[in-house]
Amino acid sequence: MDIQNKVFLISGGGSGLGGATARLFAKSGAKVVVLDVNEEAGRSLADEIDGTFVRADVTDENAVQAAVQTAADTYGGLHGAVNCAGIGIGSKVLSKQGPHDLGAFTKVIQVNLIGTFNVIRLAAAEIAKVEPNQDGERGVVINTASIAAFDGQIGQAAYSASKGGIVGMTLPIARDLSTYGIRVNTIAPGIFDTPLLGTLSEEIRQSLGKQVPFPSRLGSPDEYALLARHIVENPMLNGEVIRLDGALRMAPR
Repeated sequence: MDIQNKVFLISGGGSGLGGATARLFAKSGAKVVVLDVNEEAGRSLADEIDGTFVRADVTDENAVQAAVQTAADTYGGLHGAVNCAGIGIGSKVLSKQGPHDLGAFTKVIQVNLIGTFNVIRLAAAEIAKVEPNQDGERGVVINTASIAAFDGQIGQAAYSASKGGIVGMTLPIARDLSTYGIRVNTIAPGIFDTPLLGTLSEEIRQSLGKQVPFPSRLGSPDEYALLARHIVENPMLNGEVIRLDGALRMAPR
């Protein structure tokens, strides 16, 4: 699908992977709706790329529906969604503090997995309304999992479960939406230089980067964005989960 003049909704679009994707898509000629709970960051980025900002929690059905409607009303339709919103915690199933907090586990699943599905289903309903191109394609959905879905470390039960769920639903959703000419793919990043890692010391960040076989550094959000753009532009990529990790396979801790 030609990205130029197409309309994309990007959740978690105010910073990190979503922010880099919003910038690259806008630079490539797309119209971008930035969805984020951080109003300051989201609005600032939307202004920077001449896009539109909508404050929304991905778990809120009405808020996400309003964001989808804003995309349609502002730009005349919707052609894609990129799901980058997510949270993470570190907690063992059993520790000296007792069993893993159930509320914390539930929240991670709610935001990462259910939030992603909420955006997919509502965006797909709007994408299905646009005219297909000459190949019958109407749009593209890109989700964000993690290599933790496959190589989850100690303390990552909640995070790995949420990202594993995204991996698991990629193919069936791609099959569901094939009738409408909507492709669905998932990117599973390794260790990327995002605001989440920005809270760590430079020493720890460099140590993490050296664990990557090649290139031996943290991934750049721009590299995620490049893959997202390629997924949009390559019509045969569908129902796939792509690791973007420099050949990293995470150790238990």
